[in-house]
Amino acid sequence: MKKTAVVTGGAGFVGSWLCDRLISDGLRVICIDNLITGNIRNIEHLFGNPDFLFLNHDVTNFIHVPGEVDYILHFASPASPLDYLQYPIQTMKVGSLGTHKALGLAKEKKATFLLASTSEIYGDPLIHPQTEDYWGNVNTVGPRGVYDEAKRFAESLTMAYNRYHGVQTRIARIFNTYGPRMRLNDGRALPAFISQALTGQPLTVFGDGSQTRSFCYVDDLVEGLLRLLRSDESNPVNLGNPEEITIKQFAEEVLELTGSNSVLEYMELPEDDPKVRQPDITRAGKILGWAPKVDRRDGVLKTIEYFKEQLSLSTVS
Repeated sequence: MKKTAVVTGGAGFVGSWLCDRLISDGLRVICIDNLITGNIRNIEHLFGNPDFLFLNHDVTNFIHVPGEVDYILHFASPASPLDYLQYPIQTMKVGSLGTHKALGLAKEKKATFLLASTSEIYGDPLIHPQTEDYWGNVNTVGPRGVYDEAKRFAESLTMAYNRYHGVQTRIARIFNTYGPRMRLNDGRALPAFISQALTGQPLTVFGDGSQTRSFCYVDDLVEGLLRLLRSDESNPVNLGNPEEITIKQFAEEVLELTGSNSVLEYMELPEDDPKVRQPDITRAGKILGWAPKVDRRDGVLKTIEYFKEQLSLSTVS
């Protein structure tokens, strides 16, 4: 009998790549998504595969899955500032009620549960780089608080189920990830810069561009997630690429790689936008034997090609 994995948010950017990888690893996959921010095109190539089932369902409601389940990977949530500012209440609900329902399913099925947490739980950090034992600097009432606090609550609830109910749980603190299947209008720096460069628009740089980010290619992230899932580590683990770059430098790199003549346009820095973001991945290296392998420029070139295809499709349609 093949093992079965449930992926909530499985039609999203990272979730869909997880579905692909799990199936290629010989598992059955049940993808659950209400398509608020997910895209059916990310998983339609799996339709007809006997090892894949898609359920259009809101996981803040009771989740019923017949039969045995071995793994639950909880990725349902808006993940970009554009999305969680548009859907603030849904973001809070999926982080709280959705996590509760997914953990309840894990308890019922005696399945291993992996929570997709985020580097945003560190807020605008006061230590650099960020280690897992740092508790964060988050504005609970700011506009970004709906996402930050939803994930922080989800981590606490996950550990409560681990300690009180004995559920096997894993917590991945995911740093900036990129690659094909990101939306053109995602709102995050990388898709924004690439889509603007390819369409000849100015690249929107918030603040003076000195804030930093660390970009991890999606293939590397998926490998780290599955190593964590199959480990015995219940404490949070950072997964991301520690190679740090300023937003201004990254915008200039995108211009170079696309060959675009676009210019940089500076705008006011959004409230609570983190000034630095860089993972300390020492724990992931020691426990999982994991480190990212894809060079950022190589990954960005692959993503540029994907965005070119999407832009040509949107022009034809």
